[in-house]
Amino acid sequence: MKLKQWVKLIPLSVVASSLCLCAYASSDLEAIMKARNLSEKDILAAAKTYQPSGRRDEYMVFSSGGQSGQVIVYGVPSMRIYKYIAVFTPEPWQGYGYDQESKKVLAGGKIRGRDITWGDSHHPAFTERNGEYTGDYLFINDKANPRLAVIDLKSFETVQIVTNPIIKSEHGGAFVTPNSEYVIEASQYAAPLDDNYAPIEAYESRYRGAVTMWKFDMKKGRINEKESVTLELPPYMQDLSDAGKGVSDGWAFINSFNTDPRSTLLVGAVISFLMVRKLKIGWR
Repeated sequence: MKLKQWVKLIPLSVVASSLCLCAYASSDLEAIMKARNLSEKDILAAAKTYQPSGRRDEYMVFSSGGQSGQVIVYGVPSMRIYKYIAVFTPEPWQGYGYDQESKKVLAGGKIRGRDITWGDSHHPAFTERNGEYTGDYLFINDKANPRLAVIDLKSFETVQIVTNPIIKSEHGGAFVTPNSEYVIEASQYAAPLDDNYAPIEAYESRYRGAVTMWKFDMKKGRINEKESVTLELPPYMQDLSDAGKGVSDGWAFINSFNTDPRSTLLVGAVISFLMVRKLKIGWR
């Protein structure tokens, strides 16, 4: 066969091979769709989330683990789980809470000298600069036991847990000021601010809410407990908080319910109010 004829045949052979592969792939795909009772919409949905091995996801999500006490990291669009970050709960499978370093971190979460080995993680928040996320550190609260954790996103490990010595439960955290000067943590249920018992009949006089502004040192990547401050709130129940940005920079906002206030199962309407006066009782 002459060289010119051979060259002309090469593209034809490539086309024919491609057609065979396409036909084979199409036949194989149809067989899978039939066997698994999948529609074209199902296949399209799967293709939208598929990410080949070795290719990075466009986004990473840091999600609270709830009563696992963890932070779960997964990719989008693949939805692959990349990391379970241990925070409030010891985890033997990854050694958290069993080496001296992580034991020390968990010890920061003691309440009145008692080890707390479980948590209910809620509301993760990134560090910010000029109101934009920087992602150097991640903060997350423990709703069940009023604590706040700092996660270093260079290592994806928990590096600090601090315990709130005043409030008894919380939900409005963690929320960060525009330049990460403070991390906001607000109580959820009103309670006596000391550690003494008060009957429910003394609800309006003895029960109070509170919000703590934890001072964060960005250079050290740690919360400075000595420079943090707690403010007293009325005997309402707090839900979420946030710090103002732009024209509202310098303000912090907390929404509340049970503003009647009631000490029965009835609760009032949800309103927003600002922080009030400093606590008379100090950090213990």
